[in-house]
Amino acid sequence: VSRTQEPLDLKKFIYDLDVPVIVGGAAGYTPALHLMRTGAAGVLVGFGGGASLRTESILGIHAAMASAISDVAAARRDYLDESGGRYVHVIADGGLGTSGDIVKAIAMGADAVMLGTLLARAEEAPGQGWLWGPEAHNPHSPRGVRTHVGTVGPLGELLNGPSRHVDGSSNVIGALRRAMSTTGYSELKEFQRADVVIRS
Repeated sequence: VSRTQEPLDLKKFIYDLDVPVIVGGAAGYTPALHLMRTGAAGVLVGFGGGASLRTESILGIHAAMASAISDVAAARRDYLDESGGRYVHVIADGGLGTSGDIVKAIAMGADAVMLGTLLARAEEAPGQGWLWGPEAHNPHSPRGVRTHVGTVGPLGELLNGPSRHVDGSSNVIGALRRAMSTTGYSELKEFQRADVVIRS
Protein backbone atom coordinates (compact mmCIF):
# COMPACT_ATOMS: atom_id res chain seq x y z
CA VAL A 1 0.00 0.00 0.00
CA SER A 2 1.58 3.26 -1.13
CA ARG A 3 0.55 6.84 -0.47
CA THR A 4 2.75 8.20 -3.25
CA GLN A 5 2.10 5.82 -6.16
CA GLU A 6 -1.02 4.49 -7.82
CA PRO A 7 -1.64 0.85 -6.95
CA LEU A 8 -1.44 -1.77 -9.67
CA ASP A 9 -4.77 -2.21 -11.41
CA LEU A 10 -4.67 -5.98 -11.40
CA LYS A 11 -7.78 -6.37 -13.54
CA LYS A 12 -6.34 -4.13 -16.28
CA PHE A 13 -2.92 -5.78 -15.97
CA ILE A 14 -4.40 -9.26 -16.48
CA TYR A 15 -6.65 -8.07 -19.31
CA ASP A 16 -3.74 -6.45 -21.16
CA LEU A 17 -1.58 -9.58 -21.02
CA ASP A 18 -2.08 -12.26 -23.62
CA VAL A 19 -1.20 -15.12 -21.27
CA PRO A 20 -2.97 -16.76 -18.32
CA VAL A 21 -2.00 -15.06 -15.04
CA ILE A 22 -1.70 -16.74 -11.65
CA VAL A 23 -2.04 -14.47 -8.61
CA GLY A 24 -1.65 -14.90 -4.86
CA GLY A 25 -1.20 -15.55 -2.12
CA ALA A 26 -4.58 -15.79 -0.57
CA ALA A 27 -5.57 -17.55 2.62
CA GLY A 28 -9.28 -16.86 2.86
CA TYR A 29 -12.58 -16.78 1.00
CA THR A 30 -12.95 -13.00 0.49
CA PRO A 31 -9.44 -12.21 -0.81
CA ALA A 32 -9.57 -15.25 -3.08
CA LEU A 33 -12.93 -14.20 -4.54
CA HIS A 34 -11.54 -10.70 -5.13
CA LEU A 35 -8.53 -12.15 -6.96
CA MET A 36 -10.76 -14.42 -9.06
CA ARG A 37 -12.85 -11.42 -10.12
CA THR A 38 -9.73 -9.80 -11.62
CA GLY A 39 -9.69 -12.45 -14.33
CA ALA A 40 -6.83 -14.54 -12.97
CA ALA A 41 -6.49 -18.07 -14.31
CA GLY A 42 -5.29 -19.39 -10.96
CA VAL A 43 -4.95 -18.37 -7.32
CA LEU A 44 -2.03 -19.37 -5.12
CA VAL A 45 -3.10 -20.39 -1.62
CA GLY A 46 -0.68 -19.59 1.19
CA PHE A 47 2.45 -17.54 1.46
CA GLY A 48 5.17 -20.03 0.62
CA GLY A 49 5.78 -21.45 4.08
CA GLY A 50 8.27 -24.10 2.99
CA ALA A 51 11.45 -25.36 4.61
CA SER A 52 13.48 -22.20 3.97
CA LEU A 53 10.81 -19.53 4.52
CA ARG A 54 10.69 -17.54 7.77
CA THR A 55 7.70 -15.27 7.06
CA GLU A 56 5.79 -16.54 10.09
CA SER A 57 8.56 -15.79 12.57
CA ILE A 58 9.48 -12.43 11.00
CA LEU A 59 6.11 -10.98 9.92
CA GLY A 60 3.78 -13.09 12.03
CA ILE A 61 1.88 -14.16 8.91
CA HIS A 62 1.02 -17.81 8.40
CA ALA A 63 -1.71 -19.72 6.60
CA ALA A 64 -3.12 -22.93 8.03
CA MET A 65 -3.11 -24.68 4.67
CA ALA A 66 -6.02 -27.09 5.15
CA SER A 67 -8.55 -24.42 6.06
CA ALA A 68 -7.03 -21.90 3.61
CA ILE A 69 -7.35 -24.31 0.67
CA SER A 70 -10.89 -25.18 1.73
CA ASP A 71 -11.87 -21.49 1.93
CA VAL A 72 -10.35 -20.65 -1.46
CA ALA A 73 -12.00 -23.72 -3.04
CA ALA A 74 -15.34 -22.47 -1.65
CA ALA A 75 -14.68 -19.09 -3.29
CA ARG A 76 -13.94 -20.88 -6.56
CA ARG A 77 -17.26 -22.75 -6.33
CA ASP A 78 -19.20 -19.53 -5.74
CA TYR A 79 -17.28 -17.66 -8.43
CA LEU A 80 -18.05 -20.47 -10.87
CA ASP A 81 -21.76 -19.74 -10.35
CA GLU A 82 -21.28 -15.95 -10.30
CA SER A 83 -19.27 -15.89 -13.53
CA GLY A 84 -21.46 -18.31 -15.45
CA GLY A 85 -18.97 -21.16 -15.49
CA ARG A 86 -15.48 -19.62 -15.39
CA TYR A 87 -13.20 -22.06 -13.54
CA VAL A 88 -10.22 -20.66 -11.62
CA HIS A 89 -7.49 -23.08 -10.59
CA VAL A 90 -6.55 -23.32 -6.91
CA ILE A 91 -2.83 -23.92 -6.31
CA ALA A 92 -1.54 -24.83 -2.84
CA ASP A 93 1.73 -23.02 -2.11
CA GLY A 94 3.60 -23.79 1.06
CA GLY A 95 4.68 -26.57 3.37
CA LEU A 96 4.12 -29.39 0.88
CA GLY A 97 7.30 -31.38 1.45
CA THR A 98 5.88 -34.92 1.52
CA SER A 99 3.43 -37.02 -0.44
CA GLY A 100 0.96 -36.89 2.46
CA ASP A 101 0.95 -33.08 2.32
CA ILE A 102 0.13 -33.22 -1.40
CA VAL A 103 -2.66 -35.76 -0.86
CA LYS A 104 -4.27 -33.56 1.80
CA ALA A 105 -3.99 -30.42 -0.35
CA ILE A 106 -5.79 -32.11 -3.26
CA ALA A 107 -8.45 -33.55 -0.92
CA MET A 108 -9.09 -30.03 0.44
CA GLY A 109 -9.76 -28.76 -3.10
CA ALA A 110 -6.43 -27.80 -4.69
CA ASP A 111 -5.99 -28.41 -8.41
CA ALA A 112 -2.20 -28.27 -8.18
CA VAL A 113 0.62 -27.78 -5.70
CA MET A 114 3.82 -25.73 -5.65
CA LEU A 115 6.83 -27.88 -4.80
CA GLY A 116 10.12 -26.55 -3.51
CA THR A 117 11.59 -28.80 -0.84
CA LEU A 118 10.50 -31.99 -2.56
CA LEU A 119 12.12 -31.05 -5.87
CA ALA A 120 15.23 -29.67 -4.14
CA ARG A 121 15.84 -33.20 -2.81
CA ALA A 122 16.31 -34.59 -6.35
CA GLU A 123 19.77 -35.64 -7.47
CA GLU A 124 19.38 -33.37 -10.52
CA ALA A 125 18.50 -30.27 -8.46
CA PRO A 126 21.04 -27.47 -8.94
CA GLY A 127 21.20 -26.75 -5.19
CA GLN A 128 22.64 -30.24 -4.51
CA GLY A 129 20.52 -30.80 -1.41
CA TRP A 130 20.17 -27.13 -0.44
CA LEU A 131 17.07 -24.96 -0.78
CA TRP A 132 16.55 -21.23 -0.54
CA GLY A 133 13.84 -19.04 -1.97
CA PRO A 134 13.77 -15.53 -3.41
CA GLU A 135 12.48 -14.24 -0.05
CA ALA A 136 16.00 -14.74 1.30
CA HIS A 137 17.34 -11.96 -0.90
CA ASN A 138 15.06 -9.09 0.18
CA PRO A 139 17.50 -6.23 0.96
CA HIS A 140 15.32 -4.74 3.71
CA SER A 141 13.65 -7.74 5.36
CA PRO A 142 14.98 -11.14 4.30
CA ARG A 143 12.48 -13.87 5.15
CA GLY A 144 14.30 -17.00 4.09
CA VAL A 145 17.40 -18.98 4.88
CA ARG A 146 19.54 -21.43 2.98
CA THR A 147 18.32 -24.80 4.26
CA HIS A 148 19.86 -28.23 3.87
CA VAL A 149 17.11 -30.62 2.78
CA GLY A 150 19.36 -33.45 1.64
CA THR A 151 19.28 -35.54 -1.51
CA VAL A 152 16.79 -38.42 -1.72
CA GLY A 153 17.16 -39.80 -5.24
CA PRO A 154 16.60 -39.05 -8.92
CA LEU A 155 13.63 -36.86 -9.88
CA GLY A 156 11.83 -39.77 -11.55
CA GLU A 157 11.92 -41.73 -8.30
CA LEU A 158 10.72 -38.77 -6.25
CA LEU A 159 7.74 -38.30 -8.54
CA ASN A 160 6.85 -41.81 -9.73
CA GLY A 161 8.84 -44.26 -7.60
CA PRO A 162 9.50 -46.92 -6.80
CA SER A 163 10.15 -45.55 -3.35
CA ARG A 164 12.96 -46.69 -1.08
CA HIS A 165 11.79 -44.42 1.75
CA VAL A 166 8.93 -44.49 4.24
CA ASP A 167 8.81 -40.75 4.96
CA GLY A 168 6.78 -39.52 1.98
CA SER A 169 9.80 -38.00 0.24
CA SER A 170 9.51 -40.12 -2.92
CA ASN A 171 6.89 -41.67 -5.22
CA VAL A 172 4.50 -38.80 -4.53
CA ILE A 173 2.29 -39.61 -7.54
CA GLY A 174 2.06 -43.23 -6.44
CA ALA A 175 1.11 -42.11 -2.93
CA LEU A 176 -1.64 -39.87 -4.32
CA ARG A 177 -3.00 -42.77 -6.40
CA ARG A 178 -2.85 -45.11 -3.40
CA ALA A 179 -4.59 -42.59 -1.13
CA MET A 180 -7.35 -42.10 -3.70
CA SER A 181 -7.91 -45.83 -4.18
CA THR A 182 -7.80 -46.45 -0.42
CA THR A 183 -10.55 -43.90 0.12
CA GLY A 184 -12.61 -45.05 -2.89
CA TYR A 185 -11.87 -42.35 -5.48
CA SER A 186 -10.71 -42.77 -9.06
CA GLU A 187 -10.91 -39.17 -10.33
CA LEU A 188 -9.10 -36.12 -8.95
CA LYS A 189 -12.22 -33.94 -9.24
CA GLU A 190 -14.12 -36.43 -7.09
CA PHE A 191 -11.25 -36.63 -4.60
CA GLN A 192 -11.33 -32.82 -4.24
CA ARG A 193 -14.80 -33.20 -2.75
CA ALA A 194 -13.85 -35.93 -0.26
CA ASP A 195 -15.15 -35.65 3.29
CA VAL A 196 -12.22 -34.41 5.35
CA VAL A 197 -11.85 -34.25 9.13
CA ILE A 198 -9.33 -31.69 10.39
CA ARG A 199 -7.47 -32.80 13.48
CA SER A 200 -6.13 -30.02 15.72
